[in-house]
Amino acid sequence: MGTFTILLGGELIRTPRLERQIAGSRVIAADAGIGHARMLGLVPKLWVGDFDSVPANLPKDLAEVPRKVFPAEKDMTDGELAIAEALRRGATSLVLAGAFGGKRADHAFLHLALAVRLAEAGTTVLLTSGAQEGVPVLPGSAAFDYADGTLFSVLGFSELTGLTVTGAKWPLDRVEVAFGSSLTISNEVKGQLGIALERGRALLLAHPYPLPES
Repeated sequence: MGTFTILLGGELIRTPRLERQIAGSRVIAADAGIGHARMLGLVPKLWVGDFDSVPANLPKDLAEVPRKVFPAEKDMTDGELAIAEALRRGATSLVLAGAFGGKRADHAFLHLALAVRLAEAGTTVLLTSGAQEGVPVLPGSAAFDYADGTLFSVLGFSELTGLTVTGAKWPLDRVEVAFGSSLTISNEVKGQLGIALERGRALLLAHPYPLPES
């Protein structure tokens, strides 16, 4: 039971915040995601995938991680297979590290949508690149620990009803947000960020560790 970190193939940087989020978790790598293990000083318990994008020159301890091999022609991505393995092992919370960016925009979108679906099923999910992170937003309310000035957006995966945002430069009070609207893009934290939603599904995307070029 507990938290599992899934190492995915997208971009990832090591930050103190990320280190805290993955501390004490069990780790499963999805194919090329094993490459992040060196940077993070981790040795996964399991390595899952079709192994068509294995990084070169892996150190011995990573090359010898137990593997669960799947055919290249399959109906699930390596990342989704790794998540399924974590859930089978009793995961109640997932950190999807490397969930953004990379070469495949379709995989990045899948991770966003999958996180919302997992949250609806009762699993706590955090998506992260180390620099930015995503948290599913479902009906109810939640508070977040981001510092003042942190850039954030609320990405709607449906029409949103009764969206309230407090502790922000541009607060909202029980507004209706059409699917595909840019109303909730590029806000800033100002105080204790809180989000409440009456109906719909969304994802909070925040940038707690902005890169120099941003």
